[in-house]
Amino acid sequence: MRRSKLEMYVDILKVLAQRGPLKLTHVMYKANVNCSVLKEYLEFLIKQNLVEERTIGKRRVVYVVTQRGITVLKYFRELKQVLPIVEESRNFMPIPF
Repeated sequence: MRRSKLEMYVDILKVLAQRGPLKLTHVMYKANVNCSVLKEYLEFLIKQNLVEERTIGKRRVVYVVTQRGITVLKYFRELKQVLPIVEESRNFMPIPF
């Protein structure tokens, strides 16, 4: 089943929160997102101040989840606990977003 944009954003944040800081290719494999889409999504997450791009040494670029990104992840986990029926009903009927 295809993931929504929101699910992909959350997956990227989860990967960075659990394993970060990570290089682009490592985020790509761990979040299972293709490179061009990942770049677009990381750009959005950076603009929202949920992820930071850092340069280590002269050229190595890594991505790190911010404190705000961790807070957003916490809210998503809480929301998922409060509304577990959304996940179950998705298997039967598409939910428009």
